[in-house]
Amino acid sequence: MNNTITGPKGFLASGIVCGLKRSGKKDLGLIVCPTGAVAAGVFTTNKIYSAAVAVCKKNVRSAMVDGVVVNSGNANACTGLQGIKDANAMCQALADQIETSPKKILVASTGIIGHILPVKKVITGVARSIKCLASDHDAGLDFATAIMTTDTRPKQAFKQIKFGKTLVSIAGAVKGAGMIGPNMATTLCFITTDAAITKPLLARALSQAVGSSLNRLTVDGHQSTNDTALVLASGLAGNKKIAAAGKDFSTFALALKDLCTDLARQMALDAEGATRMFTVRVTGAASKEDAAKASRAVADYSLFKCAVHGSDPNWGRIICAVGSSQVKLKSEKVSCKLDNIVVFKNGRPTDFNPKKASKVMSQKEFTITIDLGAGKHSDFCYGCDLSREYVAINADYHT
Repeated sequence: MNNTITGPKGFLASGIVCGLKRSGKKDLGLIVCPTGAVAAGVFTTNKIYSAAVAVCKKNVRSAMVDGVVVNSGNANACTGLQGIKDANAMCQALADQIETSPKKILVASTGIIGHILPVKKVITGVARSIKCLASDHDAGLDFATAIMTTDTRPKQAFKQIKFGKTLVSIAGAVKGAGMIGPNMATTLCFITTDAAITKPLLARALSQAVGSSLNRLTVDGHQSTNDTALVLASGLAGNKKIAAAGKDFSTFALALKDLCTDLARQMALDAEGATRMFTVRVTGAASKEDAAKASRAVADYSLFKCAVHGSDPNWGRIICAVGSSQVKLKSEKVSCKLDNIVVFKNGRPTDFNPKKASKVMSQKEFTITIDLGAGKHSDFCYGCDLSREYVAINADYHT
């Protein structure tokens, strides 16, 4: 079974070496839609953003798109007007090969910030990678591999849903292991589907899906300059076009959210140096915003992330992070548990078994639940541990 981005009908992909990475690994990926696709995207809200983001934001407004070109190994960020020219040149290179307008090509980049993109290598690579385009599993895997930076493995997800007797496929590939604390998008994420759906509803579904999955993951609390999530819909499944917010739209939107959640979990477990992931659930908040703020404060707290790495049930660091977030709470009602072990209740520590609590935190995945005692709202955030390897990876990244 083809569970890659070429699994849905109407998509070809490739991933090759074009010479941007010192490692000599794959660093250029293409997605081509021979019959065209409607597309939607969400992007970083970092005020310093890549030239690729600037160009892609403009091109994704096109009624139809015909392809995507992605490079890794160079972010093309903080590169001025030359960066914009180079991002447009990437679009032009693919457009020339498939005989379309560069405005119908989407672009993304990832890698080291502040280096001028060796765009001639990319243009030459596009011409070579056209010959490798295919609709099989290997082609989709090559693409997922080509977009990686510090990732240790490609991350992919695949789902199928039915509208009556019509089977619709959705597939995704994502990269990202560090510099993840997104808002509006996360790292680089590419989703394909053969669903027939209007552009506005596709955009709504993507925004909802990313907001409740990828945007809930924090590795180190920092947005990238290049965060981009794109979805392309070929419409070739044969379902009745989703043109209104009804049952079919809800079914599609839920499947897209599930796919993005799968990708987010894969990212957390492959974060730089990570050995485990956790979910922070905040309940009893005065508002949805407070719940989100408190959950992210815990997931971002370096001291707690270190405690997770050491399987140390240090509830004090959790409570400290919540208090520091400045959300409304009733200190005499605040409670906390690790999975089902209550470690703090009504503002006071409990007589819990430290060995059992430590065992919970040594799991590959576990959940922290915090009740603020201030209302009825809730929210969550995904996080991961902070290890010695994270420091080593980022200390050596530039070299």
